[in-house]
Amino acid sequence: MTSSVPAVVRTVQCLSPSGLHRMAYKEWGRPDNPDVVLCIHGVTRVADDFDALAASLAADFRVVCPYVVGRGCSDNLRDAQHYGVPQYVSDMVTLVARLGVDKLSLVGTSMGGLIGMGLASLAGTPVTRLVLNDVGPSINPAALERIGQYLGQPLRFGTLEEGIAYVRMLSAPFGQHDEQQWRKLGTDSLRQQEDGSWVRNYDLRIAEPIRAMTPEVMAFAERATWAAYDAIRCPTLLIRGAQSDLLSPDTALQMTQRGPRARLVEIAGTGHAPSLLHADQISLVADFLKAGVQEAPVVGNES
Repeated sequence: MTSSVPAVVRTVQCLSPSGLHRMAYKEWGRPDNPDVVLCIHGVTRVADDFDALAASLAADFRVVCPYVVGRGCSDNLRDAQHYGVPQYVSDMVTLVARLGVDKLSLVGTSMGGLIGMGLASLAGTPVTRLVLNDVGPSINPAALERIGQYLGQPLRFGTLEEGIAYVRMLSAPFGQHDEQQWRKLGTDSLRQQEDGSWVRNYDLRIAEPIRAMTPEVMAFAERATWAAYDAIRCPTLLIRGAQSDLLSPDTALQMTQRGPRARLVEIAGTGHAPSLLHADQISLVADFLKAGVQEAPVVGNES
């Protein structure tokens, strides 16, 4: 069942070492519904990516989709070095406090999944169910290099159509989509400038911490992320694009054998990352989340 009630856009004030910033979020469904789903997007994407999923879930859940700081309607950080998972997890803790809930399910795509792992691993976590969309503790260095190549490029498009064509080319691994879906994916991730041109809808400085990563830093981050994954205790669904260059089959297999022992589902004809726009992908996520509504919540990991 799909809700016809539009989303409400709100903001919450968050703290970084360089000061305060606003994080915007879209909220669907009844605000008094205790069954909450938090959906977190990928590195260059926006909360609007979850519109179709949220509309499908809104009859049963309160669905909250934040624009991670530096993206979409949210503020940029004053110091670009703070763009990273620790800051993003901190912002989500602030958002959960604003929502006034003790437990929630979390859906995270790519970077959103890393944020989800970070939040779900904490002692006392509110996360009782976790969906990781094409991401794991080990990230293919070649995929990270590919993302880093386009992440901070100061591209400018003369028309919206040119911008949509670029996003469509870049997002080809998302899989097959109709023209309307491609247009939405493109339009949501672009913003118009005063001179009428179009640019990507994020702070280009988010690329700086990624470009500054050394092999040693990457190795440390991988060990820390595996430790976080191993600390997760809630039921976990892992979705992998069958042609993903970011989440390897070996890493996905390891994730089924350690930590929360995720249930793995591969999406044929898709790379990084499944868009969660297709009915079968939406049903996969919805069925997993709804299965947890009647179960006793597992709140908080052992400290």
